[in-house]
Amino acid sequence: MSDLFQISESAASRIVELSQKELSKSPLLRVTVNSGGCFGLQYAFQLETTAQEEDHIFCHAEARVVMDDISFNFLKGAQLDYVESMMGSFFTIKNPNASSSCGCGSSFSL
Repeated sequence: MSDLFQISESAASRIVELSQKELSKSPLLRVTVNSGGCFGLQYAFQLETTAQEEDHIFCHAEARVVMDDISFNFLKGAQLDYVESMMGSFFTIKNPNASSSCGCGSSFSL
């Protein structure tokens, strides 16, 4: 597991499960940080089949997470997790760089 970006066991399992259902190919989840959300920056997640040459790639078991350089700068030291609760099931980022975040965990500020 990388100290630069970590993938929890539950997130890795979910990526593999989604990839088998959606893509029938090697599991690959793109994580990006975009402007927007209630705190100025927000996370986005998208299944893809290939990484770009300039992407940062992180692996856990069969799951791979990729991100562009700009997103990586916001996510150094963070962990991707997958949460199942009564409120729903979703990917979330535990980001030590965020000074504040919204209640749903999809938006943050530095």
